[in-house]
Amino acid sequence: MEETRCGYVALVGAPNAGKSTLMNRIVGAKLSIVSPKVQTTRSRVLGILIEGMSQIIFVDTPGIFEPKKRLERAMVAAAWAGAQDADKVVLLVDAGRRIDEDTRRIIDGLKGARRQAVLALNKIDLVDPKKLLGLTEELSKEGIFERVFMISGLTGSGVDDLKDYLAVAMPEGPWLFPEDQLTDIPQRLLASEVTREQMFLQLHDELPYASTVETEGWEEKSDGSARITQVIYVRRDTQKAIVLGHGGQQIKKIGARARLELEKLLERRIHLFLFVKVREDWPEDRERYEAMGLEFNPKDSGV
Repeated sequence: MEETRCGYVALVGAPNAGKSTLMNRIVGAKLSIVSPKVQTTRSRVLGILIEGMSQIIFVDTPGIFEPKKRLERAMVAAAWAGAQDADKVVLLVDAGRRIDEDTRRIIDGLKGARRQAVLALNKIDLVDPKKLLGLTEELSKEGIFERVFMISGLTGSGVDDLKDYLAVAMPEGPWLFPEDQLTDIPQRLLASEVTREQMFLQLHDELPYASTVETEGWEEKSDGSARITQVIYVRRDTQKAIVLGHGGQQIKKIGARARLELEKLLERRIHLFLFVKVREDWPEDRERYEAMGLEFNPKDSGV
């Protein structure tokens, strides 16, 4: 009888390389925030896939970049920790952007740790095939990639080949999660992330980066529905006004779309109530980091 396999695969890459889109595609469920804006994912998100006799635990990490603020340092530290602990590392590179500074930083970090990785050239549906071959050759010279895959997390092209390779590469051992479990994210955090995604999609400029969302209340109702209460924390009164919108129209739109996403995700009726509070120092508040699953005082980032 074939032995079961189980292992962790870290998805790393520069901001907006497509890690969250790939994770959602692989697992077949909305687990990570997806938006056109960079640095959307803030903490590590696990997505669990059964592929044959293998259980692959994907770790969607925040984008790796040069951090300047405490929150950025915590995000980058979470990404490197995910890579350090994983059985395999998949480096996603946006094929259209080639090797930018952030990707170079990741490659150098992997080299410094003498860590091999799987290279996934993503968004190939948007790039001329001739350019892909040149980029593949350029990256292969780095000497740290055991295999190269050309994929599109958006369309699914090449993703099955990547999954097949990783399934065989996982170490032999028992599965760590039940067969029907897709993630280890608490529902409260998942609900907060759904609302935060809608803020990225509905609001513009830097406001979503200056805010965070916390699920403060979760009440199970007798009819099978749930009443969820969330607080959106912003840093200034002017930001609160933007989130609320004229006559409260903006927050109503955010809430309505987040509720629909939550109902699809949780497969039941949801009553969602949003409140906005000004907390100027929330990026320096230890409790906010604990709620996001981040370290308040991370060690120096690096594999």
